[in-house]
Amino acid sequence: MIEDFFAGVEHRWPAGRADLHWHILASPAEVEERLVAPYREILDRPGLAPVEARWVHATVMHGGPVDEYRPSEIDTIVDRVRQECRDLDPIDLTYDRPTPGRVAVECAARPGAPGRRLWELTTRIDQEVTGGRFPVIPTGWYPHTSLAYGVAGPERASRQAMKILLSDHPGEPVVLRATTISLVAQRHDRRHITWDHITDVTLGTD
Repeated sequence: MIEDFFAGVEHRWPAGRADLHWHILASPAEVEERLVAPYREILDRPGLAPVEARWVHATVMHGGPVDEYRPSEIDTIVDRVRQECRDLDPIDLTYDRPTPGRVAVECAARPGAPGRRLWELTTRIDQEVTGGRFPVIPTGWYPHTSLAYGVAGPERASRQAMKILLSDHPGEPVVLRATTISLVAQRHDRRHITWDHITDVTLGTD
């Protein structure tokens, strides 16, 4: 069965609290057409909360509570991330067909190494600027995006049933180009993840 994703994060990221996140985002229109719409009928079932295209994301780093950053720390973090990202190229990520995991239905992506450099630099800069006040999340990184989260309720979605449905469903890997990373103030309501956009940082030079 697919477990409640939010039950597993509530202890460190309570509902309603805005935490700083760096994300890889694609255009909602492209995400809708190529990632979300082809699987909507499979994902809309008890025990799952499908993700709207505008909220589909690949998390690079989960920082601390926005309200706990000191004055100027976020500006310093953004300036340093922007400086280091000038030396990195845009990334073409190939997202595989969705797979039901323990707490979500997700699309793993590849290659991992270019995005891992983004995780390493955003994590390092956040730790250096804040003096390590916030835990490193995630502690290891691979590129992926979730199309639906397991949620609380009287029914759990069956991983076996989802695998059977997906095995009969058409669909191919999707390549999406990442030219920026986005800093957001992200929260959840134990069913959906949403955010307020803070800024974008370009990979490479304009």
